[in-house]
Amino acid sequence: MTTAASTDEVIKDGEERMKKAIANLHKEYQAIRTGRANPALLDRVEVDYYGSPTALKSLANLSTPDGRSLLIQPYDKGCLKDIEQAIHKSQLGLTPNNDGTVIRISIPPLTEERRKELTKVVKKYGEEAKVAIRNIRRDCDQELKKFKDQGVSEDELKRKEETIQKLTDKYTKEVDKAIKDKESEIMEI
Repeated sequence: MTTAASTDEVIKDGEERMKKAIANLHKEYQAIRTGRANPALLDRVEVDYYGSPTALKSLANLSTPDGRSLLIQPYDKGCLKDIEQAIHKSQLGLTPNNDGTVIRISIPPLTEERRKELTKVVKKYGEEAKVAIRNIRRDCDQELKKFKDQGVSEDELKRKEETIQKLTDKYTKEVDKAIKDKESEIMEI
């Protein structure tokens, strides 16, 4: 019975990898600007802090005092200029205002043209997630085929392949829903 358990492990591993692909997609979507203030916008900003690149969230407290602005309170006031430069270099299209103790960023409303560009990015990330899920399905199918030599019946392998396909369909639908949700979030005014 170890082969049946092993085929189940292939399916379990495949599902875990598909879940990670979905989680990665959601993480990518958090960094996409939607016109609302969200500290996750600054997740990828790295500050040159005493010669080494450091994540902004490690150097400061990030908050949203209202729906249209971000407030950055550095733990070390000496790095305010460095944080400001890093935000400018990040190409997020944000303008930081440094008052000597904190940095405020106003999130301007998105233009129609920018919204359309962002929906293309959302679709691209979604398609990459779907490709990752299909690649996981292919890997699982190849792993299952190896069990044919170990005495697992054709019918059993077929059932396991169908299970993998059902998982693939399930997570592909989740990607479609994530794309639709993010697009509507971007397009709302």
